[in-house]
Amino acid sequence: MVRESEADFADFVAQWSPALLRVAYLLTGDRWSAEDLLQAALLKTSRRWSKIADHQAAYPYVRRVLVTTQASWLRRRRVTEVLIDQPPDDHSPYGDPAAVPGRAVAALEALPSRMRAVIVLRYYEDLSEAETAAALGCSIGSVKSQASRGLARLRSVLAPSTENTLQREEMR
Repeated sequence: MVRESEADFADFVAQWSPALLRVAYLLTGDRWSAEDLLQAALLKTSRRWSKIADHQAAYPYVRRVLVTTQASWLRRRRVTEVLIDQPPDDHSPYGDPAAVPGRAVAALEALPSRMRAVIVLRYYEDLSEAETAAALGCSIGSVKSQASRGLARLRSVLAPSTENTLQREEMR
C-alpha cells in the first residue's frame, strides 16, 4: 500500500506541478520563490497524502497549501537563504512560469498578499467566489470585496495613462 501511495503521489506531482508552479509564480512574483513555495507545498502534501481521500482531486488541496504557505512566509519575513551573485541555470522541470506577461506579474506584486491570492484563484484559476472563499478560508463577501478592490488597483496600474493615449493618437 505504501508503494502504491508513493506512486500515486509521484503521478500527481508529474501531472500537476506545471499548473501549480504557475499559481505559485503569480502568488510570489518570482520564479525562484515560486519553486521554493511549490516544493514546500508538495512536501507538506506528501506528509498527508495517505489521508487525502481522492488523490485524483488533490489539486485544490495543494493549491490551498500553496496559498497558506505563502501567507505564513509573508508573516515571518525572515531571510534564511544565502544569496549568491549568479542564479543557477534557468532549467526547471516544471516548465516556464514566466510565460505570464511581466506587466501583469509586476501589477500583481503591488497588491497585498491576500488580495493577490483572491485575484489569482478567482481569475487565473477560474474558481467561483464560493470555491475561492473555501480555498482561502474566508467569506464570499470578503472574496467579492477583495476581488473588486484588486481589479480596480490592477486597472489603474495596467491602464495606459491619458497622456500616453493622447500622444499615440497625435502620432497617427
